[in-house]
Amino acid sequence: MALLMDISSIVGMLNMAILIALLAVYANIYRKTHATFTIGLMVFSGMLMLHNVIAVYGYLAMAKLYSDDLLPYFAGIHIAELAGLIALLKVTVWPEGVKTTPKAAQ
Repeated sequence: MALLMDISSIVGMLNMAILIALLAVYANIYRKTHATFTIGLMVFSGMLMLHNVIAVYGYLAMAKLYSDDLLPYFAGIHIAELAGLIALLKVTVWPEGVKTTPKAAQ
C-alpha cells in the first residue's frame, strides 16, 4: 500500500504545479484587467494549493498513521482533482481549443 501513498503524493505535487501555473496566469490577467472575477479564481487556486500542500505533507510526515483502507480513496481524490485541474488549465490557457483551418487551394 506504500505504492498508493506514493501515487497520492506524486499526483498531489502535480496538482501543485498546475495550480502554480494557474495562479501565474490569473495574476497576469488581473494585472492587465483588474477584473474581480480573477481574484476569486486566485483565491480558489490558493485554497486548492493549501489543500494539496497539507495533504502531501501529511502523506510524507504521517504515513504510518494512515489506514491502508483509506489509501485508494486518497489516490482517487487526487487523480480526480488532477483531471479537473488539467481541464481548467486547458480552458484557461487555450480556450479556443484546436482549430484547424483548411489551406486555400493553390
